[in-house]
Amino acid sequence: MSSFIARRLLLLFPVLIGILVVTFTITRMIPGDPCDVMLGEKATKAKCKIFKQHYGLDKSIPEQFVRYMLNVAQGDFGTTIRDRRPVSDVIAERLPLTIELTVLATVFASTFGILLGVVAALNRNSTADTATMVFANIGVSMPIFWLGLLLAYFFSLTLKDTPFFIPPSSRLSPGVSIVPLAKLWGLQNLKGFQRFMLLLVSNSAILNALLTGNTKLLKDALWHLILPALAVGTISLSVIARMTRSSLLDVLGEDYVRTARSKGLRERLVIYHHGLRNALIPIVTIIGLQIGGLLSGAVLTETIFGLPGVGSRAVEAILSRDYPIIQGFSVLVAVIFVFTNLIVDISYAYLDPRIRLK
Repeated sequence: MSSFIARRLLLLFPVLIGILVVTFTITRMIPGDPCDVMLGEKATKAKCKIFKQHYGLDKSIPEQFVRYMLNVAQGDFGTTIRDRRPVSDVIAERLPLTIELTVLATVFASTFGILLGVVAALNRNSTADTATMVFANIGVSMPIFWLGLLLAYFFSLTLKDTPFFIPPSSRLSPGVSIVPLAKLWGLQNLKGFQRFMLLLVSNSAILNALLTGNTKLLKDALWHLILPALAVGTISLSVIARMTRSSLLDVLGEDYVRTARSKGLRERLVIYHHGLRNALIPIVTIIGLQIGGLLSGAVLTETIFGLPGVGSRAVEAILSRDYPIIQGFSVLVAVIFVFTNLIVDISYAYLDPRIRLK
């Protein structure tokens, strides 16, 4: 198992380098000059020359890329063009919310998707099967922005002044705030990667609440993420449900399942031990792929619900041609997706030991 994981880790290096190349290239292909966007009417040739020299935009594209690679290797994503802040600080502020939203949406989609898929497979061609697949088809067909607006309208306006009211926007309620862990633990002097990780954990409302024992903050943070998680996770739930049904039906028709039943094993043991476990490989693959969709869907969801995550800030950066922010967010999200695929690969080896030998 350790050699299998080591091989997968070695294969990550060329992938990560490719991500940096593609991200850097696409960012430079965005139409418009950042100097013209930032300075507006004040963008004279002299001021633009100074502006480009300051941010290294006067160099050739290969020189800019080499400089960027060296900085990223040291954990430095540069400084934002718009407000001249370290990109790592902006990422540490925005990324935790997007990760929280993605994790909650993944848990919601995976749990209910697998459950509905199993119910549909065990009741093939029944009313429950038909209803489940109709729901799955409707879920796949609904645009995220439309579903988000619909959920906000129903739970925030229709159910207002009822116990089922759920806030439609913002990250936390008024009067509820996150306690900076650096100040709480006396770690204000940290620098570099340690400071970045501390900020990342500190700005995550859920992790912050768990580490400080703040139940009020934890409940409020989860309460505000219910509607966004439902909106961004519904499409993934539908895809997972359909894949679970199809995969489980294929496995339940295999000879070893009939043999297990002929031995007199309980039906629950046959389904979950012999059936579902062998059906999980394609399901796990779909879940891993859906995480990328959840990260991209967070852009619309965060905009609709007014959440200060990566998506909304990335849109602002694209409109203002803020290259360092765009590159930093793109690289980080891509790295998360790559490591998610690594976890999926490792889960293959756990679910089917034969894979380790290939």
